[in-house]
Amino acid sequence: MNRRHLGRLAALSLALLATTAPLRAEEGGVLRIGYQRSSTLVALLRQDEGLEKALAPLKVTVSWHEFTSGLPIMEALNVGQIDVSADVADTVPVFAQAAGAKITYVAQEAASPTAQAIVVAKDSPLKSVADLKGRKVAVTKGAGSHYLLLAALAAEGLTFKSITPAYLTPADGRSALAGGSVDAWVAWDPFLSAAQDQAGARILKDGTGLSLYKRYYLAADATVTRQPAALGVLFAKLRETGDWVKAHPDEAATRLATLWKIEPAVIRQANERRSYKVEPITRDGLSEQQKIADAFRAEGLLPRAVDTTTAPIWEPPVR
Repeated sequence: MNRRHLGRLAALSLALLATTAPLRAEEGGVLRIGYQRSSTLVALLRQDEGLEKALAPLKVTVSWHEFTSGLPIMEALNVGQIDVSADVADTVPVFAQAAGAKITYVAQEAASPTAQAIVVAKDSPLKSVADLKGRKVAVTKGAGSHYLLLAALAAEGLTFKSITPAYLTPADGRSALAGGSVDAWVAWDPFLSAAQDQAGARILKDGTGLSLYKRYYLAADATVTRQPAALGVLFAKLRETGDWVKAHPDEAATRLATLWKIEPAVIRQANERRSYKVEPITRDGLSEQQKIADAFRAEGLLPRAVDTTTAPIWEPPVR
């Protein structure tokens, strides 16, 4: 073999190593965060640029990307449009896992079962979940409220086929309920509290005894490998902000009111229902995820069976 062939072989070997070598941790770059309107802690971090300041020593900047609900965030995460997902409901990672998304659980907000509920108009004749049989119900597909609806129906011996679903965003769900085109709506805070306060919406059933309603923060697998230090800073800032919200309810409500254009009293009520306790992920803590996956699969709403115990978990650095 002559020198030219040896050179080509060496170049080919280096190229192959470059494509197969594991990603290395790095500083700098941009951390792209997807969020939705109900992402309270991220909303506050955006407002005061607290995360940007904390990431500055790592030479990491932040870009923010708003979505209507959790599933579109997961789709963006899966195709590489964003690096991190702000809090999404417990159902959302299950759907992402079923779609083969390469995502990792990064953090959770502790259970907040009363922060979502099935509601009807104040003058509705419906008095219980059992009364939903044969009725049209607005729900956001794949949201935590979707699982609450499944669990509430099952508790009454009903299936998802017992009702007619109308898959709507939170804003459209509220409008549909107000306009009478649906009989009930499954909402989460702050939309739930706003509908109660502003339109007199009446709760048929919240998540107590049915759904823990945890909210999760997730990252693309590649981000976990490339930017572990940035994730550590994000985790610390989320935990700090969650503690601040619970310790300063009035100030938090006032700040969020300017962002959400909702009365501070409504936001304070919504915040009382949310734990905002940011915690590391544990395998035992994900136990309800399998129940959620099985419930959706049993109703034919999940494309394939999911083993939630195989989902990757990121651990924050020890401080």
